[in-house]
Amino acid sequence: MADPSSYRPKPGQIPDSPGVYRFRDEHRRVIYVGKAKSLRQRLANYFQDLSGLHPRTRTMVTTAASVEWTVVSTEVEALQLEYSWIKEYDPRFNVKYRDDKSYPYLAVTMNEEFPRVQVMRGHKKKGVRYFGPYAHAWAIRDTVDLLLRVFPVRTCSAGVFKNAARTGRPCLLGYIGKCSAPCVGRVSAEEHGELSEEFCDFMAGRTGTYLRRLEKQMMEAAEEMEYERAARLRDDIEALKKAMEKNAVVLADATDADLIAVAEDELEAAVQIFHVRGGRVRGQRGWVTDKVEDVTTGALVEHALQQLYGEERGDSVPKEVLVPALPEPVEPVQEWLTERRGSNVSLRIPQRGDKKALMETVERNAQQALVLHKTRRASDLTTRSRALEEIAEALDLDSAPLRIECYDISHLQGDDVVASMVVFEDGLQRKSEYRRFQIKGFEGQDDVRSMHEVITRRFRRYIAEKERTGEWTDGENALASATGTPLADVPLTDATEAPLTSSLKDDDGRPKRFAYPPQLVVVDGGQPQVAAAKRALDELGIDDIAVCGLAKRLEEVWVPDDDDPVVLPRSSEGLYLLQRVRDEAHRFAITYQRTKRAKRFRAGPLDEVPGLGETRKQALIKHFGSVKRLRAATIEQICEVPGIGRKTAETIAVALARAASPAPAVNTATGEIIDDEEPGTTAGSPGDPVTTGAPEERRGQET
Repeated sequence: MADPSSYRPKPGQIPDSPGVYRFRDEHRRVIYVGKAKSLRQRLANYFQDLSGLHPRTRTMVTTAASVEWTVVSTEVEALQLEYSWIKEYDPRFNVKYRDDKSYPYLAVTMNEEFPRVQVMRGHKKKGVRYFGPYAHAWAIRDTVDLLLRVFPVRTCSAGVFKNAARTGRPCLLGYIGKCSAPCVGRVSAEEHGELSEEFCDFMAGRTGTYLRRLEKQMMEAAEEMEYERAARLRDDIEALKKAMEKNAVVLADATDADLIAVAEDELEAAVQIFHVRGGRVRGQRGWVTDKVEDVTTGALVEHALQQLYGEERGDSVPKEVLVPALPEPVEPVQEWLTERRGSNVSLRIPQRGDKKALMETVERNAQQALVLHKTRRASDLTTRSRALEEIAEALDLDSAPLRIECYDISHLQGDDVVASMVVFEDGLQRKSEYRRFQIKGFEGQDDVRSMHEVITRRFRRYIAEKERTGEWTDGENALASATGTPLADVPLTDATEAPLTSSLKDDDGRPKRFAYPPQLVVVDGGQPQVAAAKRALDELGIDDIAVCGLAKRLEEVWVPDDDDPVVLPRSSEGLYLLQRVRDEAHRFAITYQRTKRAKRFRAGPLDEVPGLGETRKQALIKHFGSVKRLRAATIEQICEVPGIGRKTAETIAVALARAASPAPAVNTATGEIIDDEEPGTTAGSPGDPVTTGAPEERRGQET
């Protein structure tokens, strides 16, 4: 635990101007980012008597080892820079809203020649119109199913669309009138684009125009005694009204607004957002966060606005944002929102009327969300804390192991030997820290030797990082003796570890690969694997990391230099956590091993073409439909594929000619002649189905 006075800046060093500051821990990792109108006044609050600080603020300043700042010219710039750094560094002490799900949106791909209506999650894409978010994907599909009667836009995937265009037959929706079937030319691209625009207009709340138009057409059809057409129009009107009923009118003036409410206690806060478009509630979402320090409701609202609109532009930011409390000061936040929308945004607290009543509803939802979250988490927090304490007591550790790394070896009868590293922090998975290894030091099956290699490679990287920052004082000789290479010559890029950072700077603060040590290393195995892991750490001069192993047979916990295992009770929460860690490492390792094996068995003639990556292989298959058609194409036809030059086309033609089978392949299990005509086939070897059967039958022998 650091003393804040040890890194407190000297009087007069901190400027009295707007800026953004960062606290770093002893590993140079950014743990907190904040902004201030006056850096001098704001930072002075952190270096007062510890007893006067909020408990979590006290934890933050004692965890930190240094503080630095960046001066900016305006508070708006400070707000933008703070958001960028929080997204980049992911500081552990900052307010981070944990979204409990990836909310689905109704998306219309207006950037395509024939726009498609579909359900989308995740990051928004340029040129796609989004409506929502919705609480459930089925709610989107129900709405779309009703609207397709009136707006028969395309909903099929690219593969189905191209297959229909090739065969000249539309899909089922085209036959029943719920798709205008642009794939077979029933409507032109321009007509389908207009239909998609009308669909978007209706979803955006401009519903009256289409209802009046359909009612007029229905009356005209009835007057002309076209009763069947009039009946269809009547059903279309009912479908539109039914779709509209799914989003009840809550604001009579067709307002576009987002309403944000906060429910909080001393430790946590829940945020609920209602998205109102055209006077109707189009979507709802919620977040929960830990309160790192004694922040006000206005500050929580400011963080919520950053989270909500930090990646948005244009109409995604509404004209009006209603909040329970205004950030202080409010002008920079309002200016930032206006800049992101491109026009004026009103940020205010509703005082009366329908908007005030709706805000009360949002607040009730926030309060219920906080109660539900605390009910779910109370037992979970208690259980995790007890599990870590039991592990520390059983292994005689000085403190609870807040970071646990587990390693497992996987192979299939000595082939495709790989290893996995999974990370648990505070008893929870941290999947962004997972790593995979290929065993490259030797050939064949030897779990003990493999474990020694993996532990050596992982902590060799850790020592190299420490040496870069000058924190490693006695490990140079150990590292050199363990690797046979001077420390300056130790390579920091290893193609077998999962993707590494392109640059390893001393002060960038990003979560570098392998840069942070665990308090406990767990290996999947018994005494031999534990001894191998301990020997690897000893060779590197690391003596402050505990090691244990969990054997599958009797769930025994093995520790180094001990002939007898540690036996935890079957009801122990500590044993349950170790089992979860071990099982996750096994799952991650065997998934990687199967992926490598599958790639080896799926290898086709295109894999033999030098410099031909996955993107261009997919482009070739997409253009020609199959390897068989690609094999029959001329060099000029291959050159028509984007990204394929003549030299590459010639190399592809030669590779396919060499791989051509002299006789049709036969599946020995079924007696069928195997043809690679299937669209999307990437494996050019006709014998693949025969080959891949054997490993699947032997899957039970994987380790």
